[in-house]
Amino acid sequence: MQTWFAKLAIGLSLVVATAGIASAQTSEPAAAAKAPPAVQNMSNIQSDDILYMKQNQAERTKVQPGNLAPVYRQVKEGGEHYSSLPALESGVLIQQKAQFPGQARATTAGEAWRQYRNGPLTTYGGWLIIVAVIGIAAFYLAIGTIKLKSPRTGRLIERFTSIERLSHWTVAISFLILALTGLIMLFGKYVVLPVFGHTAFGYLAYAGKNIHNFVGPVFTVALIVMFVIFVKDNFPAPSDWQWLKNLGGARGHASAGRFNAGEKLWFWGGLVFLGLIVSASGFVLDMLVPGILYTRGNMQIAHVIHLVAAVLVFSASLAHIYIGTLGMEGAYEAMSTGYVDDAWAKEHHDIWYADIESGKVPRIRTDKGTEKLGVPAKAV
Repeated sequence: MQTWFAKLAIGLSLVVATAGIASAQTSEPAAAAKAPPAVQNMSNIQSDDILYMKQNQAERTKVQPGNLAPVYRQVKEGGEHYSSLPALESGVLIQQKAQFPGQARATTAGEAWRQYRNGPLTTYGGWLIIVAVIGIAAFYLAIGTIKLKSPRTGRLIERFTSIERLSHWTVAISFLILALTGLIMLFGKYVVLPVFGHTAFGYLAYAGKNIHNFVGPVFTVALIVMFVIFVKDNFPAPSDWQWLKNLGGARGHASAGRFNAGEKLWFWGGLVFLGLIVSASGFVLDMLVPGILYTRGNMQIAHVIHLVAAVLVFSASLAHIYIGTLGMEGAYEAMSTGYVDDAWAKEHHDIWYADIESGKVPRIRTDKGTEKLGVPAKAV
C-alpha cells in the first residue's frame, strides 16, 4: 500500500510540476538550486525548465513520499500559473482569500461564496418568503376578499387593452417560471432532495437551470415593453400621498387615478428597480453582456446580487398577486377580460373614473365589442 501511494504521489507531483506551480525548498537535499519562477505562457517555458521541475519534484517525493505541502501552499495562494487550457483563469486552481459581509473570517473566495450562499442568503431569504406568505394568509383570514360596497351597474369600462394585457401576462408567466425554477435551485436540496432522492432532484435541478437561463431574456424583453406601455400612468400624483396616509382605504376613502400609490410603488420599486437588477445580473450569469471578464469572482458577485434581488422581488410580488386575485373583487376580471364595472372604477379609482365621465379618457379604447362579463354595456 505504501509503495502504491508513493507511486501515486510521484505521478501527481510530476503533473503539478509541469504546470509550473511547484517550487523548491533550499532546506532539502534535492532543492539546492533555485527553481524557475511560475510562468504564464507556454512559449516562455523551455524544455530544460520543464525537465528541471519534473526531476526536482520527483527527487523531493523520493525523499518524502506523499509530501506535496509546498505545492499546495502555492496553489492556495491563488496566484495564476501556467495552463495549456485557453479558458480564462485556467491557471488558477484555487481563488485567493475573500470574506463576505457577516462572515467571521476570510477563506478562499469560492468557499466564502459557498458559505454565504448556503448560509445567510438561503436562511434569511427563506424566512422572508415564509413571513410574506404567513402575512398574506393572515390578512386573508382576517379581512377576506375586499367586496364592492355598491352593486354593479352593468356599464363597463375598458381598463386594459389587448396589448396591455398581453405584455402583463408575458411578464407574469415568465416571472412565475423563473420564480419556480429559482426556488428549486435555491431550496431544492433542503425540500425536494430528501423527499424524491438525488436522481429526481438532479434531473429537476438540471432542467430548472436550463429553463431559467432561456426564460430570463424573455422576461427582460417583456419587462421593457411593459415599462414603455404603462410608464405614462405611473408618475407620482398629488393624490398618491393621501392614498398612502389612508393606507389604501383602510382609514377612509383614498382617491386614485388609473393606478394608485401602491401600484405605482410596485411598478417603480418591484418591476423597474428590482426587475432591472435581476435582469442585468442574470444576463451576466448567462454570459450575455459584452465587455465583462467572466472571472469566478465576478460571477460570484453577480450571483449574490441576483439572488438578493430575486428573493426581494418575489416576496413583494406575492402581495401584488394576492390583491390581483383573491384580495379584491373585480381585480382579476380587469386583467383577464380587460373590462371593469363602473362601480368598481368609481370605488377604487375615482379620479380615473371622473376623467372617463368627463370624456377626458375614452371609455372604450379599442374597436373590440363591448359585450363583456356576460353583461351588455349600456353606454360607451
